[in-house]
Amino acid sequence: MEQKIEKIKEVLDSLKPFIQADGGDIEFVKYEDDYVYIKLSGACAGCEFIDYTLEDNVYEAIKEEIPECKGVLNIDI
Repeated sequence: MEQKIEKIKEVLDSLKPFIQADGGDIEFVKYEDDYVYIKLSGACAGCEFIDYTLEDNVYEAIKEEIPECKGVLNIDI
């Protein structure tokens, strides 16, 4: 489990520069029941393309490293 979390964090770190370039940020919250929980902030928090970012970018990148991942969920904390 710890190895999966480290891989997920590596993937998120590789995506950060692209998200930050658009005025947002991404933070790992937890990995539970094969779902990755993240927190998008800044410009990404209210962006109309948030679903696209999660599904087509973040989820696909994580799924390449963790094939059993079922999805990525953005949470507000």
